[in-house]
Amino acid sequence: SPDTKPISKPLPISTTTISRPTLNPLQKVASTALDFVENSLMNFKNDHKLPCTIDPAVQLMGNFAPVPECPVCTGLEVTGAIPDELHGPKSFETKPISKPLPISTTTVSRPILNPLQKLASTALDFVENSLMNLKKDDKLPCTIDPAVQLRGNFAPVPEYPICTGLEVTGAIPDELHGVYLRNGANPMFKPTGGHHLFDGDGMIHAVKFGPNNKASYCCRFTRTNRLKQELSLGRPCLLKPIGELHGHLGLARLVLFYARGAVGLLDTGNGIGAANAGLVYFNGCLLAMSEDDLPYVVRVTQDGDLETSGRFDYDGQVNCPLIAHPKLDPDTGELFSLSYDVVNKPYLKFFGFEPNGHKSREVSITLDQPTMIHDFAITEHHVIIPDHQVVFKLSQMVRGKSPVVYDPNKVSRYGILSKKAENESGIQWIDVPDCFCFHIWNAWEENDINGDKIIVVIGSCMNPPDAIFNERENMPLRSELTEIRLNTTIGGSTRRVIGSGLNLDAGTINQKHLGRKSRYIYLAIVEPWPKCSGMAKVNLESKTITKFLYGNERFGGEPFFVPVENGEREDDGYIMSYVRDEDNEKSELVVVEASSMKQISRVKLPGRVPYGFHGTFIGNKDLENQY
Repeated sequence: SPDTKPISKPLPISTTTISRPTLNPLQKVASTALDFVENSLMNFKNDHKLPCTIDPAVQLMGNFAPVPECPVCTGLEVTGAIPDELHGPKSFETKPISKPLPISTTTVSRPILNPLQKLASTALDFVENSLMNLKKDDKLPCTIDPAVQLRGNFAPVPEYPICTGLEVTGAIPDELHGVYLRNGANPMFKPTGGHHLFDGDGMIHAVKFGPNNKASYCCRFTRTNRLKQELSLGRPCLLKPIGELHGHLGLARLVLFYARGAVGLLDTGNGIGAANAGLVYFNGCLLAMSEDDLPYVVRVTQDGDLETSGRFDYDGQVNCPLIAHPKLDPDTGELFSLSYDVVNKPYLKFFGFEPNGHKSREVSITLDQPTMIHDFAITEHHVIIPDHQVVFKLSQMVRGKSPVVYDPNKVSRYGILSKKAENESGIQWIDVPDCFCFHIWNAWEENDINGDKIIVVIGSCMNPPDAIFNERENMPLRSELTEIRLNTTIGGSTRRVIGSGLNLDAGTINQKHLGRKSRYIYLAIVEPWPKCSGMAKVNLESKTITKFLYGNERFGGEPFFVPVENGEREDDGYIMSYVRDEDNEKSELVVVEASSMKQISRVKLPGRVPYGFHGTFIGNKDLENQY
């Protein structure tokens, strides 16, 4: 067409001048994984005879053989006359015939595949099965061996519908009107590869207390996007964040996962988290959380059942995963949280939310490398952010190892940042060498005898730091309660162990004292690790420990403290935990009076409750105010 003119000449194509692309760390890992997959399959099939229809020796012989490019050559020899009508076609304007249809993410049904997707699905399944067969005899580390991680009372259970009229021994206190909920990892499908304790689908176990010593029980999966997709396909298909991201096979699974997403076999854009770790009630919503995704809203029905409402992005204000240990300020009602990224900078963000759910701040924090930050703390005026030595190095997968590693060359430190900070410029970092607190129970501000400003941090320090992710021969895991003192005046730190030699982890304080000086912490006695043989009440002032042991072959989990509404003392309240009697194969909920550390009641449960993670308690008033 004479009316159109090119805006520029096309660039010449030459294989000699195309530069090799610059790859980011994830692309480098993906490239290595793809090469590994391809070479493995080629070696596996190298002796197979090809049909002549696809045999290169047949298909490219003679004048079917390819040729290199030929640059423009003018003045060609012409025999006869070229007709004048042989000009190029006229150009025309193109318009879309319709607008794209909106995509609904509220329901997930078995996808209807087009022919190309069916072909891709078959090919990817073949690749995965071939790789699994190649690696089927490889011994898995015990940290991701399903036979180890899911044995005994760590094994999953099916959902249990509402069961009322439970047998109660003793008296349920009148103050306990509401529901106790505890989250945990409970895989819906049998693992097809490595499986870590943190990988299972989220399941919440709930006991609702009523008047006249009545109690009911149920357990339900949290209906995450991950679970709904796998249910629709009838098999596990989304990456497990720890167990399956290990070594060369983990690299291959990572590539297969993104390949399935690229061709539309999986929805990878709306979260793949399991919502299996933490629980918090905020602004009329019970949030189920895991640090690889946004939270999910779970509604407690009037009769005590559980219903998943959906993925929660704070009304469109957050588009990245949040950790499973947010902090709710007892005085202001504000919620604070963190988000860490294992690939892209910034590797860490700090979030603040007003009591009505409005996001008040989002602050990017500079870290040299992606770091696991499972928990943090708040004080009256600050957030306390750990930057430990457990980091993410995807390159370790190329070496056949876990990407979650201990970096001995890094110095652990804590950052002190104002809750009202608009950026990271005011953060103060203080070194605390060789310190890895997987969980932090409380922190507060005080002055020492010299008038120096001190931040006191109470947490459980784990050693070896990466022991729950990597095998450590002849190095038993220890998790000891530790007091860390950060001197913000001179920039120094000290720390000391409380209850040396005793594994204390998975616990709570009276949440009315969160961020303020507290006297008591209630922790699980994690012995023999990872089982919990009892609960401990730790007096931080006297440094004394009062134990409540469950009994022979009886093990529990996190003791959750529920304060009395108008209690005068910090320990006016009750502690509860699910307990499994492994000899008699019975499960129950144990209720202990915190002030005396004496059992006052127990509720016999109709089904087995596996060992799990963290819980919460929602009173009747808050239950009535759910959205």
